[in-house]
Amino acid sequence: MTVTRSLMLALLVLSTSIATAQLKLPVLSPTSTIMQEFATSKIEITYSRPSMKGRVIFGDLVPYNQVWRTGANAATKVMFGEEVVIAGTSIKPGSYSLYTVPGTSEWEVIINTNTGSWGSNGYDTKDDVVRFTIKPTTLTAPVETFTIGVGNITYNTCTIDLAWDRTHVSIPVKADNNARLMKEIEQAIERPNIPYRAAAQYYLSTNQNLDKALDYAQRSAAANPKQYWQHMLVAEIAAKVNNATVCREAVAKVRELTKGTDGEKSYYTATQALLDSLK
Repeated sequence: MTVTRSLMLALLVLSTSIATAQLKLPVLSPTSTIMQEFATSKIEITYSRPSMKGRVIFGDLVPYNQVWRTGANAATKVMFGEEVVIAGTSIKPGSYSLYTVPGTSEWEVIINTNTGSWGSNGYDTKDDVVRFTIKPTTLTAPVETFTIGVGNITYNTCTIDLAWDRTHVSIPVKADNNARLMKEIEQAIERPNIPYRAAAQYYLSTNQNLDKALDYAQRSAAANPKQYWQHMLVAEIAAKVNNATVCREAVAKVRELTKGTDGEKSYYTATQALLDSLK
């Protein structure tokens, strides 16, 4: 009888353990991972997202002038897929912790190599890669749940944006890849399947080598004469370098190829703006 009762008790404990292990309840500060393609790789951010829930956030729940994990639970982690520059400091590809020190008029932003900390425990200034100050801005409407995003993306710049309550902090990031990409573009031009359009678009967007950009765009348009967007790129670059003859010829091609399409009106307006910009 004793053996039977012991067996029943063991089964009860086991079933309770299994039920507990299978129970999934909501968490107060759920973890989020965002991945954003940027430059020639990506930025990935993993953080926990607390909510206001009627509380006073900065200066109370998150004290001023103290290191903050920039979220909840474990310290926020940021992975850069390629070398970037933040506040004038080059940061190698890899994973880092993102700490901040909120203030009333300025925040300190910290990129730190220790990614194994819970909260700010274990934070040490000796592990800092860069530490700099930045001014927050005030949002017109409160953000209930702490949010990190990557925005304002160009070929080689973006911002890591923090928003909670009515506070917004925007951290500028620049990909330190221009010299490498310039070299790779010129090497690619010498190979089969020449990427003339991609090279021209990059040069235009980064405002460099514009004469070469125009040449590449014209070569791409010549190879694809029925694609109006090819001629539009020629027109944009020609207007940028004030080559009126080439710009007008390209505009004429764009208008001819878009006539009678849904885009006729918008492209007429866009090309007219280019013509008006000529000196």
